[in-house]
Amino acid sequence: MATVNQATQARYVYKWVNSPVGRLKLIATDRALAGVLWETERAGRVRVNTEQEHKTHPVLVETEHQLEEYLRGQRQTFTVALDLVGTEFQRSVWNALLTIPFGETRTYEQIARQIGRPTAMRAVGAANGRNPISIVVPCHRVIGSTGDLTGFAGGLDAKAFLLTLEAKAYVRTLEGGSVRPAFTSRPVRTATGSAPVPAIRLRDAQCS
Repeated sequence: MATVNQATQARYVYKWVNSPVGRLKLIATDRALAGVLWETERAGRVRVNTEQEHKTHPVLVETEHQLEEYLRGQRQTFTVALDLVGTEFQRSVWNALLTIPFGETRTYEQIARQIGRPTAMRAVGAANGRNPISIVVPCHRVIGSTGDLTGFAGGLDAKAFLLTLEAKAYVRTLEGGSVRPAFTSRPVRTATGSAPVPAIRLRDAQCS
């Protein structure tokens, strides 16, 4: 699993990579990954001052490699070290996101209960929306209590793509290579066990 450290004063470098969900801006300090941002980022969502492009930085090169494997359905966990900068509450939410297994989802209420703040669903949503390391810190695995996709920094189409990718890869693991369409009435893992997944509804929001 990726590991989290809180960065202090650090020099940030970046590189752009292409992906099936659009161009991604990878950001690193000298020691760890600090950001995976979207080309369509909302201004001010994540405040990281990147100083220069560095296409051969070892952290960025390794992150690109692991993302390529993940997006081909060949990787389920990331092993790059992370430098996540935020408030204590934000970091508690981001650490909780890292515990959501590949192929599973959680609701905002479940994350709030996990971090010991059961009434803080809105604050959890806000922290989820400030996650600076998309995909690697899997904020896309958090959905509404009714199964709605409740917004995503990369767009709802990208969120649906990532969840579908993971669902297909998980079903392949279970069934020895056969693939069922994702997000139908198939059984999948949830926080409380196996259950059918309803049709996912796309709904615009600014909470993730």
